[in-house]
Amino acid sequence: MSKRGDRLQNKGKRGSRRAAAERAKPSSGNTTRAKKAGNGSASSDEMKRPSPFWKWVKRFALGGVAAGLLAVIFLGFAVGFAARSIPTFSQLQATQAGQTILVRARDGTEIVEIGPSFGEWLAHDEIPSNMRNAMIAVEDRRFHQHFGIDFWRTGGAIIEGVTGTRSRVGGTSTISQQLARNLFLSSNRTVDRKAREAVLAMALEWKFTKEEILELYLNKVYFGGGAYGVDSASRKFFSHPGTELSVAESAIIAGLVKAPSRYSPTADVDAAVARAQVVLRLMREQGYITSQQASVDTSTVELKEQAGQNSVRYFTDWALPQLDILLPETNAPLEVWTTLDVGMQRAATAAIDANTPDGSQGALVSLDRDGAILALVGGTDYVETNFNRATNAMRQPGSSWKLFVYLAALEAGYTPDDRVVDTPVTIDGWSPRNSNGRNVGETNLRTAFAYSINTVAAQLGNEVGFGTVASMARRFGVSSPISTFPSMVLGSSEVRLLEMTRAFGGISSGGVGIEPYGILKVATAGGEVIYEREETRERQLIPDYVAAGITDLLQAAVQTGTGRAAQIGRPVAGKTGTTSSNKDGWFVGFSSGITTGVWMGRDDARAVPGLQGGRAPARAFAAYMRYAVKDRPVEQFDTELNLPDWQLEPDEEALFGDPDDYYFIDEQGNLIEPGRRDPIGTPFDIDGESEGGLEPIAEPPSAVDDDFLDRAIRGPVEAPPPPRSRPSPSPIPTQPLEVAPPRPPRPSG
Repeated sequence: MSKRGDRLQNKGKRGSRRAAAERAKPSSGNTTRAKKAGNGSASSDEMKRPSPFWKWVKRFALGGVAAGLLAVIFLGFAVGFAARSIPTFSQLQATQAGQTILVRARDGTEIVEIGPSFGEWLAHDEIPSNMRNAMIAVEDRRFHQHFGIDFWRTGGAIIEGVTGTRSRVGGTSTISQQLARNLFLSSNRTVDRKAREAVLAMALEWKFTKEEILELYLNKVYFGGGAYGVDSASRKFFSHPGTELSVAESAIIAGLVKAPSRYSPTADVDAAVARAQVVLRLMREQGYITSQQASVDTSTVELKEQAGQNSVRYFTDWALPQLDILLPETNAPLEVWTTLDVGMQRAATAAIDANTPDGSQGALVSLDRDGAILALVGGTDYVETNFNRATNAMRQPGSSWKLFVYLAALEAGYTPDDRVVDTPVTIDGWSPRNSNGRNVGETNLRTAFAYSINTVAAQLGNEVGFGTVASMARRFGVSSPISTFPSMVLGSSEVRLLEMTRAFGGISSGGVGIEPYGILKVATAGGEVIYEREETRERQLIPDYVAAGITDLLQAAVQTGTGRAAQIGRPVAGKTGTTSSNKDGWFVGFSSGITTGVWMGRDDARAVPGLQGGRAPARAFAAYMRYAVKDRPVEQFDTELNLPDWQLEPDEEALFGDPDDYYFIDEQGNLIEPGRRDPIGTPFDIDGESEGGLEPIAEPPSAVDDDFLDRAIRGPVEAPPPPRSRPSPSPIPTQPLEVAPPRPPRPSG
């Protein structure tokens, strides 16, 4: 059939349908009933059709399921890849977080451990069950039920954040999450880090068993004080291996994980005990221990004594960085034997604590005769401030700097008995004055040093040269910048306490330079010695007579001068120092081969009322030195001046000896020695005995007369008259003139 025929046929059918519809229309009387019937049919269709809201709900549900499936698949891949990248159990067991350095005193006593300490690795079955249960109870009570993340605990944390309640004891992280963070991540709180932590926690659960995870955790977690792992914590806090932990000790250690520094038993015993009580309660609630076990008095736990954990850190902060120079690069655990004496360190700490004025700081350095540091205190409290005032603080030394002024003067030819004058003086516009405002006039060098007379020090420095004084300080090991202005003789240049103590130590050793050191030897954990200090060659800095002279002056300063408070019942030599307005107080001295320097003052350089070198610093010196030298023999100082020939008899007085001795010269000006013939041929000698058995000369001939001079100038004359005798010159007085001793000045620092 053609297309046209088809269209016509369809058109005819449509017409027939319209006609049938017209016939089926109801009459006017039935119109209302028909409409009602039609409306009922339309409402039923509309009720079967879903609303747009439910359509969107359905779409979101389907989308959520799909997204969830994709997330699970993605998470599964992420966890799988993470598990493949995680090292093996043995590799994780061998890794360490850093280098451990065990510091020992000179007698081998353990004084402090620096860096992380890991102790012995304990297998899962070697760790006491009460230790494992305590950690699970306080950190992750559903440890055996979850697969790395505790969704119940996390949900509870979200609710707590919304409601503002804080009833939880631990955090939201599981043991697996904490292990992942400790092994692979940092401690920041970003969302990215938390997501990676969750993935790694599940990867750990995928790769290792629960027992292996708990073993890794208990051997890796940080418990404070440098202790990583249960065994290290047990040895640090209780002095025994981790295999011997009791219920109470386990509770104390488990409680440390939340805040190691806050709950450390060595820092706050009360806080550690209170935290342990919480752990014991949780263990009882979760059925790990009985009520009787939970009632253990944790305050009776015997803690390890932490000796020297405060002030000794000033010493280790100075000494241990030197290992970078002494040793090749290594991360292996080390044991370092030092020069520190434990008893002297305690005595030094006590001396500073007892004598430092309120609101001030104090520092002390003590050296043996070869430069070994026996004690070092850098402040009154290391925990409060770890700034090392013994090795780093730059302060004006005051009159203790006069050591170098008088050393330069003695080397230039002065002696302790030489006369000097305390009088007002002005040098390049600078006019120093004594602290008491008075001048005593003529005195000797010893008294001027003992009473720390400023005007004499200024005159000596000006005479020998300020550059010479600076060079002398450099010679004795002062490396700080030194000015050469006139005021430098009174200690205006800042210097470190260690430098000044080193300089005085050079005097104690008889003028031989010393180098402060603190490390004797270094060994590995296996006992292999990888460094041992060698003896250094001695270097003489000043002649013996200069060392004897300055020791004489230093001893006088303690015996009769400004340093009398430093006396300890045996010979002591030293010097005080006080800066303007009492901002700094110094005393540096030595006895029986030990040299000690003490400084006191404020960090902000404000004045300290009553602070003088001869008071608190000298008293601290004496308190420490009484203990330091108690086992050493008493040593007398060598103050005998064996002066060189040039200083004993100056050149211009070479011909003036005994007044009874006479010397003559011939016509040519040559010296006629005793026992030889004079130019005229008369035999004689100065003892009055003639040569060749001739008769003694009754009276020694006089000095040459005018006739002799005439003959020497004009030539021989016909008949020279006999020589005229001249009276002998009066003998030169051999006794010094009597001078009234000056009134000693008041101490001036």
